[in-house]
Amino acid sequence: MADGEMGLRERKKRETAMRIWRAALDLFTERGFDHVSVAEIAAAADVSKMTVFNYFGTKEDLVTAPMMDHVGDVVRAVREREPGESAVAAVRRQFLEMIEARDPSVGLNDDPRSLQARQLIMNTPVLLQRASVAFREAQQELAELLAEESGDAMLAAVAAAQLTGARNALITEHHRRILGGESVQWVVTDAAERAERAFAQVENGLGSYPGPA
Repeated sequence: MADGEMGLRERKKRETAMRIWRAALDLFTERGFDHVSVAEIAAAADVSKMTVFNYFGTKEDLVTAPMMDHVGDVVRAVREREPGESAVAAVRRQFLEMIEARDPSVGLNDDPRSLQARQLIMNTPVLLQRASVAFREAQQELAELLAEESGDAMLAAVAAAQLTGARNALITEHHRRILGGESVQWVVTDAAERAERAFAQVENGLGSYPGPA
């Protein structure tokens, strides 16, 4: 298959996925997550019900899928850190790079539909539970990774909770301010400074834990 043909196919797939996602968010926002069927979403997006499930495995994925792509970022930061770099330094570095890039995954996003998705998750128990489980699983994965290096499962669990907690608190603060009416540009002005303070607080307790990679 020619590169141009492959590129066209991929673009059409992305466009279809985006159309489904937007239709779902609009219906969920208007009527509530529990009162909208997948068949209704398919009709609104002008696709079949099977197509919806081909792109999004479950009804919940229609809202949470973009977030789930980044749940494991903190684990990846620690696993792929530089030789001699501490876990907290790696997570801080990754987060600061995401701030510099205005990465939506750290809450620096004022796209109306992304804000819709955030509100839906926070206001819908089944979606909030799904997100909470995903973040707990990521925290557990980080704890297991740190335990492999340090040999101390208990302290690894403490470190994982601190690292993920600091990161999630910063993201939540970004969302809170943007949902409160502040622009992304304004929130970014002190985002790096707040991140530095948050991770410094963690570092004061963790130091160079768990040692060189």
